[in-house]
Amino acid sequence: MRQRHKAGEKCFVDYCGQTLPIINPHTGEVRFAEVFVAVLGASNYTFAEATWIQGLKDWLHSHVRAFEFFGGVPEMVIPDNLRNGVSRACRYDSDLNPSYQQLAAHYQVAILPARSYKPKDKAKAEVGVQVVERWILARLRHHSFFSLAEANRCIGAFLDELNARPFKQLPGNRRQAFEALDKPTLRSLPQQHSYEVVEIRQCWVNIDYHIEFDRHHYSVPRPAPQCQLPTRQPGGSDSPETDQGHPAGKPGQVAGTVTTGHRAAPASRKHPRPQQLPLGESNDDHTNNNTATRTEAWRHGRRPPGAATESIRPL
Repeated sequence: MRQRHKAGEKCFVDYCGQTLPIINPHTGEVRFAEVFVAVLGASNYTFAEATWIQGLKDWLHSHVRAFEFFGGVPEMVIPDNLRNGVSRACRYDSDLNPSYQQLAAHYQVAILPARSYKPKDKAKAEVGVQVVERWILARLRHHSFFSLAEANRCIGAFLDELNARPFKQLPGNRRQAFEALDKPTLRSLPQQHSYEVVEIRQCWVNIDYHIEFDRHHYSVPRPAPQCQLPTRQPGGSDSPETDQGHPAGKPGQVAGTVTTGHRAAPASRKHPRPQQLPLGESNDDHTNNNTATRTEAWRHGRRPPGAATESIRPL
């Protein structure tokens, strides 16, 4: 059945099956970049760019740059059932990735994934991918690129030629159809257009009130142990946040465990952890000062910090 697309209603997005080789200028290693394609339904106006992988951040940033290229936002976006976009595919009501939902809420756009094994639901994207592979990637097959920015500049130049190429069966070209149909009906970009990618995950809270995020443990306000807590990490921050808005640790940490003191259990606060010395210093530098303090504590019947792990006995 022939599909009819209203102006400014749908934008179809997908990745090309063909990749683009990029050479590392220092090592000579060849890395293959993915090519993202977005096509407007009414005018076939096409956007394409290369990204390193089909990761979540690349997927979301490609949407942002596509909206900037179009100069507006359509009513609906029709993606494929990519794992970074759709958590669980369903014929009637698919579960979207929480980060993808946040992008849709920011731009006030509806996300309607295509049904599984139904390529005709996104026929515009399939044809757009085919056109990009034939008229852009095929022309770049003998070019050598040494950076992703260089590849995107060449793709942008050929993309302008593609959108200006005349139709075979219709009058005009993609650019003229976009100016006449889609551009006047696209909704304007949000006033606060700067979208910040936020990675959202479901993290389990352990009995020690810590969660694991990117192989790093962060303390959180103590809910019931062994519960699942939605956790988000803004793109410009090193520290994740829980869904209650509480920061889950201190930013700037690379590996290890970050614990905020007031979040510790009452029993844990009575036993402070041994002091971590700066890099390059040893315990020998502090032995003379600490010995007198610990000896005085034992004389008054108190347990000094670290006594459980060190062989110190009262005199």
